[in-house]
Amino acid sequence: MIDVLVAGEIYVDLLLSGFDSLPEPGREVFASRFSREIGGGTPITASGLAKLQVQCGVFGLVGEESGDWVRDRLEAEGVDVTQVRTHPTEPTAITVVATTAHDRAFLSYQGANFALEESLLEAVHDAEWVPPKHVHLAYAPLPSNAIELCTALHRKGSTISLDVGWREDWLNHPEVVPILRNVDIFFPNLAEAQKLTGEKTATAILEQFEAAGVPGVALKLGSEGSAFSSRGSRVFARPPNVKPVDTTGAGDCFDAGFLEAWLAGKSPEDCLLQGNICGAFSTLAYGGITGFPRPADIERELKRLQHA
Repeated sequence: MIDVLVAGEIYVDLLLSGFDSLPEPGREVFASRFSREIGGGTPITASGLAKLQVQCGVFGLVGEESGDWVRDRLEAEGVDVTQVRTHPTEPTAITVVATTAHDRAFLSYQGANFALEESLLEAVHDAEWVPPKHVHLAYAPLPSNAIELCTALHRKGSTISLDVGWREDWLNHPEVVPILRNVDIFFPNLAEAQKLTGEKTATAILEQFEAAGVPGVALKLGSEGSAFSSRGSRVFARPPNVKPVDTTGAGDCFDAGFLEAWLAGKSPEDCLLQGNICGAFSTLAYGGITGFPRPADIERELKRLQHA
């Protein structure tokens, strides 16, 4: 039995870092550091939840060649992999990540992720599928399928959160607002929220989501912290002061910190503060999950921020 299922895209990340500027078309730059990591919001958020002692599993697809490596890495983080499926023909999705302390660029191939939504719908509709307490959707669900998926999950007793990442075609789609009305918490960053609402400031963005009937929005504001809106009540929280070396996965780590606190019934402010701490600490090391804070680090930072 698991408490949280993170369903979404799984990638193998090839991380290139340690250069002065990101590459431009027609120009070659050389990195001084390279590593291979499991990537995508799905494994990063799941690994963060597991580090916070949440019984967490992943639903996703991998290819045959690197599937065992992906499962081993997830299991090493304490994540249940019994719902990680192998695609018969496509490889595990891959992303080449060029990252500096303040920005990053991605080049990706979706691979096995092409079959994600069909496989997830099939699993949820299976009478023998055991629903978790909460399902975090770490991908951009197709409008044609999303409401059916959310309705089925709610009917089975699961609460739902959603983080679509930067998918411009999804953000521009005219039918995404009904999807957002059917999730319990939506996790956009500032750029995504601006794209969806046409507003610039956090307050105006949250007002737009409230007017559209979105139940809960945890808005990620980067170095400015975060904000939460639910049923007309708004809370803002500041982040720890850190000097980032790699921002890859910071938003996904925020999701993990916020969700653990939210599922534990903590106040909106404490949920935001814990999310801010997890996101900020993740930027102190290369890769999406390496810098994720220990519970003792979170407790110390929470006390400092609450009494600052």
